[in-house]
Amino acid sequence: MTDFAVARRMMVDNQVRTSDVTDTGVLTAMLEVPRERFLPPARAALAYLDLDVSVGSGGGRRCMLKPMVLAKLLQAAEIGATDRVLDVGAATGYSAAVLARLSGSVVALEQDEALAQQAREALTALGASHIEVVLGPLAQGWPAGAPYDVILLNGATEVAPRALLGQLKDGGRLLGIEGNAPGKATIYRAGRGEISARAIFDAAAPVLPGFERPAAFVF
Repeated sequence: MTDFAVARRMMVDNQVRTSDVTDTGVLTAMLEVPRERFLPPARAALAYLDLDVSVGSGGGRRCMLKPMVLAKLLQAAEIGATDRVLDVGAATGYSAAVLARLSGSVVALEQDEALAQQAREALTALGASHIEVVLGPLAQGWPAGAPYDVILLNGATEVAPRALLGQLKDGGRLLGIEGNAPGKATIYRAGRGEISARAIFDAAAPVLPGFERPAAFVF
């Protein structure tokens, strides 16, 4: 039987710390949140592997991001204790649980009803507070809760996330993976009515629904 506490410590020590993640808040949050609780019992042993773990019925299209990738995105976001965060593509809720330990409040957006229900159940079982799980199209964000200090994309995008960028506060940050195979983890910043973007490290993840590049017309 897997000792999940040991596996969690090894994940942080061998995957996260070795990838230049030094933010103590991020490290502590990932040590505290039981990643296995966000997977079905039969798949819990996969929780701490160095890979994107598929969730739900969508196969590889929906996943929990690789621990190292999630940690580096969170570190780059520089999340403050009072920040309001939108977690786009929250899936079964793991990223929202980690974000809740770093921020003031989290809106966990999911468009797959089954995944959203799993997130509610897992977060409730853990007693996670100040997290609101909402259901809606990922690419549209959640305007009702805007503006946000931080928006996290739990996956890749092949198009500019314009609707989400419009939901950032002045000074807000959006983190996600731009492009796929290979892709670049990218931070977008809103300031004085303008958006800047900067690639921060190489990364790959499944493209989130609604963020696919439109198919080219063929004669």
